[in-house]
Amino acid sequence: MIQDILIPFLLVGLAELGDKTQLAVLVLSTKTKQYGSLLAGVMLAFVLTDGIAIILGDLIASALPLEYVRIFAGLLFVIFGVLMLYNRNKDEDEGSYELKNPFVSGFSLILVSEMGDKTQLAAALFATRYDPLMVFIGVIMALLLLSIMAIYVGQKLMERVNKHTISTAAGILFILIGITFFF
Repeated sequence: MIQDILIPFLLVGLAELGDKTQLAVLVLSTKTKQYGSLLAGVMLAFVLTDGIAIILGDLIASALPLEYVRIFAGLLFVIFGVLMLYNRNKDEDEGSYELKNPFVSGFSLILVSEMGDKTQLAAALFATRYDPLMVFIGVIMALLLLSIMAIYVGQKLMERVNKHTISTAAGILFILIGITFFF
């Protein structure tokens, strides 16, 4: 039983470390002080995407047109990036770097980008071999831990680095991540 939690926790945690979704959480955390709201949105997206994957097992890979999901996710990242670059000068004048709704931003970006991701597919495959509830617990614990770490790093980054520099880097990073979805 402990292996049903531990194996998905370790393997999904290692696979997700430095993944685009964690980079997205880190970048979003530099744009808000409402960290709890951001974390709640991110985790709801993870619970839905990975929960669905676990429930459906390995059928999810063949049931969804993953190519369309990837293209939509790529477009979403590029749009977020362009908006960040466009709004960085406007935000500087107004003194505001806050996301309008961190919950919705975190939820929508993670929900779309996690569909068909390697960790979602791994969760589905683990559920075919281990107890699905225990797999779900292990996967969500790993994603929660990594998301908290990403938000913490983003918060510390905002304290040390110029906001204009972070906005520029975040916009470029989002655009680059978005472009990778197309290849």
